[in-house]
Amino acid sequence: MGSKYAKRYTEEFKRDAIALVYSSGKTVTAVARELGISSESLRGWYRRAKADRGEGDSGELASAEREELKRLRKEVREQQQTIEILKKATAFFVKEKGR
Repeated sequence: MGSKYAKRYTEEFKRDAIALVYSSGKTVTAVARELGISSESLRGWYRRAKADRGEGDSGELASAEREELKRLRKEVREQQQTIEILKKATAFFVKEKGR
C-alpha cells in the first residue's frame, strides 16, 4: 500500500467528494467509484470530516485536536531536552565547586 505515485487531491476536491456522499444518499464506495478514486481514501476523508464536526467515533480526534497533540508532544520533547541539559550543567557546577 502507499505507492510513491499516490495521487494528491486538493482540499476542495476532498470537501466536494464528502459533500457528495452526504447529499446523494449513496454509499462511500458508490461515490468513490463514480469519482474514480479509492474507496479507502474517501472513507478516510469522510471519517475525518465527521470527527471534525464532532460526529466521529468515540476517541477519534478532530483535526484541530490532532494538531494540538502534535504541538504538545513536540513541546514536551523540547522541555525534556532542556531538563537533561540543566541536569548535566548542575552536576558539572556542583563538581567544580567541590574542587
